[in-house]
Amino acid sequence: MQPPELEARGAELTDLLGACVERGASVGFVLPFDRAAGEAMWRETAARPGTAVLGAFEASRLLGVVLLVRSPRQNGRQCASVQTLLVAPDARRRGLGRALLEGAEAEARRRGITLLLLDTETGGDAARLYRALGWIEAGVVPGYAARPDGRITPQTFFHKPLRA
Repeated sequence: MQPPELEARGAELTDLLGACVERGASVGFVLPFDRAAGEAMWRETAARPGTAVLGAFEASRLLGVVLLVRSPRQNGRQCASVQTLLVAPDARRRGLGRALLEGAEAEARRRGITLLLLDTETGGDAARLYRALGWIEAGVVPGYAARPDGRITPQTFFHKPLRA
């Protein structure tokens, strides 16, 4: 999704983000979901150079999204982080998360990225998905992030080397 589409779909992206946060997704927001902050996140995403936003659609409905953010540092141009993987609560368990991650990996390879990084709530469904897709656990940091309900939880950090 290019910046013009991100801008055009701003409300839909924010709705998706809000629905995921309300269902417990630990993606940087707490309850009650601050819609203005969610809209600002998408505007900032659209303006950030080196960021790829991939969407999963059914007809014209946005069902999921993932952000691939290349390292801005000169000595880390081979790295990118996978951020904000979201799948609409009513569209889960259909392989969309897997498809979005595989798309992010393909886009990373196209950009010459050889190492992907991410973090996720320890013990959650996302951690199981990452392991199933060959991501390697780097470690767990206790007390790293707040869930939407405010509980502080550990985060597991993963990496995945990519082959050309």
